[in-house]
Amino acid sequence: MSAYVIRRLIAGLVMLVVMSLITFSMFLSGPVDPARHSCGKNCPPAVIEQTRKALGYDKPTLVQWGMFMKGLVGGREYPQDEELRRLHPEQIVKCSAPCLGYSQKSLATVNSLLGSRIPVSASLAFVAFVIWITFGLGLGMIAAVKKGTLLDRTLVGSALFFYAFPTFFVGLFLLTYFAIKWQLVTYPAYVPLTEGGPIAWLKGLFLPSLTLALFYLAGYVRMTRAFVLEAMGEDYLRTAKAKGLGTRPILFKHTMRSALTPILTIAGIDLASLLGGAIITEKVFNFDGLGKLAVDSVNNLDLPTTVGIVLLLASFVVLANILVDVLYAVIDPRVKLA
Repeated sequence: MSAYVIRRLIAGLVMLVVMSLITFSMFLSGPVDPARHSCGKNCPPAVIEQTRKALGYDKPTLVQWGMFMKGLVGGREYPQDEELRRLHPEQIVKCSAPCLGYSQKSLATVNSLLGSRIPVSASLAFVAFVIWITFGLGLGMIAAVKKGTLLDRTLVGSALFFYAFPTFFVGLFLLTYFAIKWQLVTYPAYVPLTEGGPIAWLKGLFLPSLTLALFYLAGYVRMTRAFVLEAMGEDYLRTAKAKGLGTRPILFKHTMRSALTPILTIAGIDLASLLGGAIITEKVFNFDGLGKLAVDSVNNLDLPTTVGIVLLLASFVVLANILVDVLYAVIDPRVKLA
């Protein structure tokens, strides 16, 4: 098991290195001059050139990428140009490892920009994940057991109903009626767990998390139903039933363990993608998370921040896949990792 995990970690690390190189080639070798946009619209040519040297944009793309990778390990100092650092020591900004760059637009390191927003997106993703996994698996399992009944058709039909509506519509509806008009829940606002405690934290996250959960829940009800029905048709489960094993042990101990394997793969990728920011939901509820930061950085052509967000999301996806692969052996004993 340990050898397998090490191999997967090495493969994931190689994948992230390649991803970083591709990202740099796309964003920093394109037709957009990053120095001009970092400096501003009415920036004179002399200041643009100084900005280019300060941020290292005067060097070839491969050299910039090498400096970026070095900063991930040992940190970096801005301005990048040694002469500028010598002439203006008071303007030196230190970016500790793993350094993801410096945003001239925000006058802050990308690490600090991401660090203030990761807790928001992570909290939103975690609460939404708990809701959709709990109810998605539970309702999907009930629909499979009650196959062909009115309850089955109602659950599947309801899932399709919620899946048909886009998240911005569901979010606006919940916000307008449940929070503002009827005042059934607290108006959504992110309260850090360390400041307001778990109750205030959950109250502030409830509506946006429910918005995301309703969208994902619909797909998981249908997937769980399909996978459970497929697992129930296996020969070993029919044999267990013929030997007199009860319905509950068959369902929870054998059927669900078999059905969870493909669901786990999809759940890991969905959660990792959501950790990168739920752009529409964060915009609707005015949550200052990674999704909102991504939109703002693209609109402002803030390339260092955009690159940092892309690489962070890629890291989430790679780590989630490694974790899912390891959990396969825990959920399904038939899976052997070597």
